[in-house]
Amino acid sequence: MDIPGDPPEKDRADLPSLDIATFPQNELLVMLAALLTKITTANDRLNTSNNGSNYTPKAGSPLLAFHARNIPSISIQAYLMRILKYCPMSSDIFLCLLVYFDRLSRASTTHFAVDSFNVHRLVIAGIVVASKFCSDVFYTNSRYAKVGGLPLAELNHLEFQFLLMNDFRLLVPLEDLQRYADQLLLFWGAEGTPTRIEAKSGAVHTEDE
Repeated sequence: MDIPGDPPEKDRADLPSLDIATFPQNELLVMLAALLTKITTANDRLNTSNNGSNYTPKAGSPLLAFHARNIPSISIQAYLMRILKYCPMSSDIFLCLLVYFDRLSRASTTHFAVDSFNVHRLVIAGIVVASKFCSDVFYTNSRYAKVGGLPLAELNHLEFQFLLMNDFRLLVPLEDLQRYADQLLLFWGAEGTPTRIEAKSGAVHTEDE
């Protein structure tokens, strides 16, 4: 995952920290979508360069189940916003996606890469898994399927495949979740829309304000 690495220990105190509990969710999803879009665009180019325009994961690849025949017309940002609108949940569920995706990308056995053909299915499957593991309140798979634009049977299969790919390792320590949240903030400051982010407060302002 293309997220800025941890800064040196002596520099961390001077960096803004994202307050997961109070940071506006819509703005968090804009940041998350920007990062996922950058990653998918880079992997799309790599796939096209190495395999041509008709790239499909190899038979037996765990990503084959997530590979769509066509790239969905809905953007990553609009998809995340739709999920939040119809299945409201806490921000930590969305941040867990970064942790799970990063773990998978580091596991040599999965050959994991998020691209435009699989990102939507990976997102909805990851949210289903994270919400059930991390939250006392979650929705039925039929609701997630309807919101995610998938048949229920397909979502059930994707949920199971996502669990297998993660080896059922779903626990995300709070300090790890905070680290990924802070790294997302660093990414946004470096490559997103220019902003002035007030540390600890969760307030975001454009430079024109």
